[in-house]
Amino acid sequence: MILNVFIDFFTDVSFWELLFIFFAKIIEVSIGTIRLIMVTKGYKKIGSGLAFIEVLLWVFVASVVIQGVTETPIKGVIYSIGFAVGVYIGSMIENRLAVGKVEIHVISSKPNGLKIVKALRDKGYGVTALDAYGKDDARTLLLIYANRKNKEKLFKLVTDVDEKALIVAQEVSLIQNGHVIPARRIAK
Repeated sequence: MILNVFIDFFTDVSFWELLFIFFAKIIEVSIGTIRLIMVTKGYKKIGSGLAFIEVLLWVFVASVVIQGVTETPIKGVIYSIGFAVGVYIGSMIENRLAVGKVEIHVISSKPNGLKIVKALRDKGYGVTALDAYGKDDARTLLLIYANRKNKEKLFKLVTDVDEKALIVAQEVSLIQNGHVIPARRIAK
């Protein structure tokens, strides 16, 4: 009896239907993750287009899952797994896109701070250098605004000069004026 229930749990639905549910849910949730980020970053047109695709997929996938879910609960399990994988893949895609700007603060010793300024400016970055005082000695505080996509390259430029430099990065919603290396244009 229990064995029959277990076998029916996995065999009362076609493999292709389960595959459709799984991959369609991954795509839908990944699109939803990207849509949410695009809208919060101000890309309303792209966000609206992605919302349409996301809901269209949801309607079809949810209807396939809901039909007969009590007889074949594996559909719900596969749907849930697809959701979880979709969140993970969506966040990976978002990290690859790296839309937006970051504000980076670098604190370094005076001599290294000046070397970092030169290295960054040679690569086209705008840098504001300020005198600062740490616990034991004078420091240089650097303020840099950059495209999020270039963040890792910028970190490497800094650590190549001073591997002990303190680096803090945070996303910013608006930069007006100043010097930031232009990013690729995406329709807003």
